Amino acid sequence: MTNLPEFPSDFGPNPFIIDMQKAARQNDNFRSTLWTGDHLQVTLMNIPVKGTVGLEVHTDLDQFLRVEEGLGLVQFGTSKLSMDSQYLVFDNYSIFVPAGIWHNIVNIGNQPLRMTSVYAPPHYEWGTLHPTKADSIPNDES
Repeated sequence: MTNLPEFPSDFGPNPFIIDMQKAARQNDNFRSTLWTGDHLQVTLMNIPVKGTVGLEVHTDLDQFLRVEEGLGLVQFGTSKLSMDSQYLVFDNYSIFVPAGIWHNIVNIGNQPLRMTSVYAPPHYEWGTLHPTKADSIPNDES
């Protein structure tokens, strides 16, 4: 097994083995790409207390998220104005988001919400690092 990475690190597209829960718990960045291949990408996320991932939709990819540590509220909807489904998630819960579904995750706990996120196909450039949520917003959206 590979030692845990010093962030930021993107180990794709090379073969790679890691303790995901331990890596997620060590990630202090809002988003760090851990592994980027041609057809799949894994990122680690750290959502601060009362923070959110942010309302978003991916029209061309499916997303899988796993809560490694913390307590969150997941919101789903068919449009930005129809976020009518809500679910609580805890350690070891998984979230499946099909392409075209609006979603958001809110940290409602008293510690950082740490998650693993898998995109198929990749969503971010190889080596992407967003230390804070503000760093993840493109200049034309801020």
